[in-house]
Amino acid sequence: MHTSIQPKTHDRTTPQRVAFLGLGVMGYPMAGHLAQAGHHVTVYNRNPEKARQWCAQFQGQSAPTPALAAAQADIVMACVGNDDDLRAVFLGPDGALAGMQAGALFVDHTTASAQVARELGTFAAQAQVAFVDAPISGGQAGAQKGMLSIMCGGREQDVERARPLMQAYAQASTYMGPLGSGQLCKMVNQIAVVGLLQGLAEAMAFGERAGLDMEQVLAVLTKGAARSWQMETKGPTMLARDFKPGFTVNWMLKDLGLVQDEALRNGAQLPGTTLVQQQLEAIASQGGLDLDISSLFRPLARS
Repeated sequence: MHTSIQPKTHDRTTPQRVAFLGLGVMGYPMAGHLAQAGHHVTVYNRNPEKARQWCAQFQGQSAPTPALAAAQADIVMACVGNDDDLRAVFLGPDGALAGMQAGALFVDHTTASAQVARELGTFAAQAQVAFVDAPISGGQAGAQKGMLSIMCGGREQDVERARPLMQAYAQASTYMGPLGSGQLCKMVNQIAVVGLLQGLAEAMAFGERAGLDMEQVLAVLTKGAARSWQMETKGPTMLARDFKPGFTVNWMLKDLGLVQDEALRNGAQLPGTTLVQQQLEAIASQGGLDLDISSLFRPLARS
């Protein structure tokens, strides 16, 4: 089955040779938007069948290793699972760095640690390759619509070089500072997201138990000070007990692990985030790893 990608008006920038590594729920449509924008895209995916499917849908090419995908590319982009996955596609004889030419640019869209961005950036610099950490926010729907928000770390000139390509799948790409800054900004994002969702879940459960018409409550609140993207997007699905994933409990727990590791280094206090993390861990232990993070509502709601 083909992944649905909603049409986006693409600015026809000068076509570039691009490698895209990782065709998960985010990477597949992102690479598709690049192809639709007129770029020459070669993809690599750990599961080659997914790469064949992508090529059939977007008339691109695939390669059996990251190194071969990157060999002819001006810019290499990756969107994989975690630090270890990123190291696996970047380093080693089959990794992207082995195939990249001096002067090429690597843009990492993985949500990973700031440390791995700095680590891989050092290896890249030794090979005269530029490196940008550029985690994304907007979920699967944002990727399909080409409306992601990207937080970028690295050298500003390298971010500017990548920007015309990132516009194929983003509504905003913002330079945040030196390598690792994009990942740190994404951690701030995730802290805010889980806090908002937990507050929304508690408010919705309270309102239901108080006997209010919660559809009417949402209509009122989305016109006032409590309004948020989470409320507008997740409030109705919470009411419907619809926890099909846009962003899963499993992935948020991974991201919050990165947050907690960084907090240990910088001394930040995260009492609320820690409580929500525990709630998500409880949901995961009850078989909810693949539910949407709005399932924070489930243990609070009336059945």
